[in-house]
Amino acid sequence: MSNEQHNQDFKASIQKALNDQVMRGALSRFADAYPTARKNAYQGVDIEALRGEIACAKAKNGENLDQLIKLFTENATKRGAKVYYAKTAEDANRYIANLAIEKKVKKIVKSKSMASEEIHLNDHLKKAGLIVNETDLGEWIIQLAGQKPSHMVMPAIHLSKEQVAGYFSKELKSDIPPDIPLMVQKARVELRTKFIEADMGISGANFAVAETGTIATVTNEGNARLTTTLPRVHVALVGIEKVIKDFKEAANIIKALPKSATGQLITSYVTMVTGVTPTEVDGQVQDKELHIVLMDNGRSDMLKDPKFKQAWQCIRCASCLNVCPAYQMVGGHVYGHIYAGGIGAILTFFFNDPTDAEKPQNLCLGCGRCTEVCPGKIPIPDLILEMRRRMADKKGIGLIPKAIFNVVANRKLMHSLLRVASVGQFPLTGGKPFIRHLPFFFSELTKERSLPAVAPKPFRDIAKEREKKNTGKKKRVNFYAGCLIDFCYPHIGTAVYDVLEHAGCEVYFPWDQACCGAPSKYMGDTESQIRLVKQNVAAMEEGNPDYIVSACPTCTVAMMEDIIEVLKDDPAWCERAKKVAAKVRDFSALAEELGVKAPGKKKSLKGKFTYHDSCHYRRHLHLSDVPRKLLSEVAGMELVEMKDSDQCCGMAGSYLVKFPEISAPILQKKLDNIAATGSELVCVDCPGCVMQISGGLDKRRSSVKIRHTAEVLAEALRKG
Repeated sequence: MSNEQHNQDFKASIQKALNDQVMRGALSRFADAYPTARKNAYQGVDIEALRGEIACAKAKNGENLDQLIKLFTENATKRGAKVYYAKTAEDANRYIANLAIEKKVKKIVKSKSMASEEIHLNDHLKKAGLIVNETDLGEWIIQLAGQKPSHMVMPAIHLSKEQVAGYFSKELKSDIPPDIPLMVQKARVELRTKFIEADMGISGANFAVAETGTIATVTNEGNARLTTTLPRVHVALVGIEKVIKDFKEAANIIKALPKSATGQLITSYVTMVTGVTPTEVDGQVQDKELHIVLMDNGRSDMLKDPKFKQAWQCIRCASCLNVCPAYQMVGGHVYGHIYAGGIGAILTFFFNDPTDAEKPQNLCLGCGRCTEVCPGKIPIPDLILEMRRRMADKKGIGLIPKAIFNVVANRKLMHSLLRVASVGQFPLTGGKPFIRHLPFFFSELTKERSLPAVAPKPFRDIAKEREKKNTGKKKRVNFYAGCLIDFCYPHIGTAVYDVLEHAGCEVYFPWDQACCGAPSKYMGDTESQIRLVKQNVAAMEEGNPDYIVSACPTCTVAMMEDIIEVLKDDPAWCERAKKVAAKVRDFSALAEELGVKAPGKKKSLKGKFTYHDSCHYRRHLHLSDVPRKLLSEVAGMELVEMKDSDQCCGMAGSYLVKFPEISAPILQKKLDNIAATGSELVCVDCPGCVMQISGGLDKRRSSVKIRHTAEVLAEALRKG
C-alpha cells in the first residue's frame, strides 16, 4: 500500500469514528464521569506517593528483570507449574496451539487478555481447528461483533445496548431486547455451558509475583476464576513486564488499578493462582495442568531503550485513554493495531511493527493529561515526540513540511513573507481581524473556527518605537514574543510592556529572535529546531538582561527546557543555553515575582471571568494558580471556574492543521463549557489558545470576549 493510500485510509477511519454518534456519546459520558469517580476513589490516598512507589518499583524491576524471571520460574515450577519463555508472538502462539493439540483439547475458554489480542491468539487457535470462546462479557460482545477491543479495560465501551442486543439476538437465535440485566443473564447462561465443556482455559495476568511464582487477575466478573479453575488445562499468557518482585508491590497495583481504570475503590475479584490446583477430570480428582507463558515480543527491546524504558512502568489501567481528548473523539479502533491511545502507539511501535504506529502517534495532542493521571508516571507525550523524531530521522518529514521549516528557520525570509501577507490577505479578511472562510481544500480549517489575520504592523515595529524612551538604568527585560504575538496579536505584546514598565522595568525586543522551534520539535525536525534555537539563544543574550520574558507557555517551555535538551551534544552552545534558560520567566510568573499590585484601594475592573488553562502552562510550568490570583487581586474580577478548565482547546500547535476534524469538536466542548459559566470574558495565558478559542467564538458570533492575562492586567493598572 502506498503512503498516500495509507493516509487516505487513516483519514477515512477518523471520519468514520467522528460520524459514529453512538460511540461518541458513550465515550463522552464516561469521560465526563471519570474525573469525579477517580477523585472520589482516591480520597484519603496519597496519590503522588502511590504513583511514585509504583513507578520506582516497576523501573527497578526492569533493571533486575533477568533475576526476577529466574526467581519467578523457580518458584512457579516448584509449585507444579510449567513456565515457558516465548521470545516472539509466533513462539507464544505455536507453544499454546501445540499444547492444545498434544492435550487433545477441542474447546477453549478465555478470560480477558490484551496480550492474547496483541498476538492474535484466537485466530491462530481457530486455524488449528480449535473452538475458542471469550468469556469476559465485553470481550464476548466484541467477538460476536467481529471487532477488536476499543479500550484496554472496557473493550466494548463504544457499543450501545441496542447494538449489543442485536449481536445477542443473532448469536442466540432469538429476539433479545436491549435490557441490560436481561442480557447479562442471557450471557451468564450461555457462557456457563462453555465453561463446563472447555478442555483448556486461557487467562492473562495483571501481575506475576516472583517471590512466590503467583499470577493474579484483577477483574469485575467471575469469568476469570471459572476460566482458571474449571478446565483441566490452564494457560496464563503473561507479558514479561508484569513480573514484579513481591506482594508489597502487588498491593500497590491492586490499590491503583481499579481507581485509575474505572474510578472504582476496588474490583469485584482479585484472584491469585499459586501453583497447580485439584480439578475433576472424567469423575477423577487430579492436579490440573498450569502452563505460564512469559512473553517478550518486543518488550525487552523497549526496556533496553534509554528513552522508552519508561513505558515499562505501565500497569495497563488505561487511565491515559480516559482523559485523552483525541481518544474521546475517535475511540480506539482508529489506532489500527490492538492498543489504543498514546501509550498504545508506543506499545505498537515495539510489540508489532513501527510502521503501524506511524499514523496513530500523530493523534496525540501533547496536552499531558495522560501523564498527570498515569499510575506509572509515564511521560507519554515526550515518548511520542521521541518516536516522531526517530521516524523523521529515518524517513524524513516530507518535502512540504521541510520546505516550510526551512522558511521558518530563515528569520529574514519568514518575517518578510509575513509582512507581505499582511497586505495581500485583504481578499480573505476584508480588513477585519479574522479570516472566516478559506477556499478549496483549505476550507476545513475555517469550518468551525475563524483564523486570525496577520496584523498590519508587527509588534517588533511597535517595540522599536517604545524602546526609544528606555534609559538603561532600570532592570532590563528581554521580551521573547513568539510568532503569534509578533505578527498576529501585537496588542498582547503592548500589554506585556505596559505591565512590566509599571513594575519598574525597561523592556527590550531583541530583533534577531525567531520562531521558538516548537513546531519543528513536534514534527521531529531536529535540524530545523537546532537552527532556530541557536538564533534565539544569541538574540536573548543581547544586553545581558536581568530577565527574559515570554507571554506564550509553549515558547516559555522551549526557552527554559528545549534549548538545553536540543543543544546537549554541543557543549559550548549548551552552556550558553543554560545561562539564557536561567533567566526565562513566564509573563504572569514574572508579574507576580515583581510584585505587580493594584495601584488603588478600589477594584479597578468589575465583572466575572472564567479561565482556560493552556496545556503547557498547567502541566509543564505548573502556574495555573498565578494568573487566577493576579486577575482576582490586581484586576479585582470574580472568577467563575469552567468545567474541564484544564482540558485542551484543540489548538495543540499544528494539530488544527493536521486534524481539523478532531480539533474542531474538541474546541466546541471548550466553547460550551465557557458559555455555561455565564461569564462575558475568558482569560488565557497562551496566544495559541487565544487563536483557537477566539476563532471559535467568532464563528459562533458569541458576545464572549477572550483576552490574555497581560491585557486585563494592563487595563486594570491604567484604570487604577
